[in-house]
Amino acid sequence: MGWLLALDGATDQLSLALCAPQREALTRELPGGALASASLIPAVQALLAEAGLSGGELQGIGFGQGPGAFTSLRVICAVTQGLAYGWQVPVLALDSLLLVAEDAAQAHASADWQVLMDARMGELYSARYRRDASTGLWQTLEPARLEPAASASVRLAQQPPCALAGNAHTLLGPQASPWVTGSSRAQALARLVCSAAQRGAWLDAAEAMPLYVRDKVAQTTAERLAAKAVLA
Repeated sequence: MGWLLALDGATDQLSLALCAPQREALTRELPGGALASASLIPAVQALLAEAGLSGGELQGIGFGQGPGAFTSLRVICAVTQGLAYGWQVPVLALDSLLLVAEDAAQAHASADWQVLMDARMGELYSARYRRDASTGLWQTLEPARLEPAASASVRLAQQPPCALAGNAHTLLGPQASPWVTGSSRAQALARLVCSAAQRGAWLDAAEAMPLYVRDKVAQTTAERLAAKAVLA
């Protein structure tokens, strides 16, 4: 397996990783959101320069497909497509919620993980995973979905205990399971892209598309008031 570049901007943080077997991953953590479009290409160029590589020497590019912040997801996918076409390399789609679990799993030994990320408008992005401790490989138990915070709180109280990861703890009531915080999203990104490459999960550059989950990005005043009433 050769060098892999990986990009993720599903949160307000932009994460980049450049990795290869038997080498320490080179990573960057930068402000995301509206700043992502201006800083992403220079950051990629800096990583390649640090490794002494050109883009054409890469085996492929991994991208965080979401769900997450709409603007950053579009930037990540557009840049991934452009670079992959220009360098004539394939791409790897990475689950941005699994990235949260992979990061947190380095700090807490648990097989089952529930990832809950703030999706705004009183809603959460949610997914559930299981990690094989012997191989480090992940199984998706519940794929990414969007749900009201109030519904998620009730569901968590009823489901079997598991470790919780993400940034949605302030939207939910107290939970018996621990909330685990990761230390390096970019390092987790490097591990996921290497795993995806080893599985041969390659896609054509044209398939570098975002996974939005939510189609509606704004609420009316009445909808916002109704959502607040449910959470009150």
